[in-house]
Amino acid sequence: MKTATFPAVRVEPELREAAERVLSDGESLSAFVEQSIRANIERRLLRSDFIARGLASRDSARQSGQYVSADDVLSTLEARLTEAKTRRTTAR
Repeated sequence: MKTATFPAVRVEPELREAAERVLSDGESLSAFVEQSIRANIERRLLRSDFIARGLASRDSARQSGQYVSADDVLSTLEARLTEAKTRRTTAR
């Protein structure tokens, strides 16, 4: 498989120095840049999927007329949080 390159990116010297300071032992700046690009692509894909699911859910609720109130959602989440905290405290 052939490889491709990204175009050179001009940055301020301070940004390059900051990137070099956080490199792991044996990690190259190129590897850091590649991993950063991969992570950002993954984040954007996840965000797009999240938004698509939210819009589909909204459309489904509009079509069916069945909604769950924000108060009900918050109450359920609060109960789950309280239960999780109780389990964590009991497990210690």
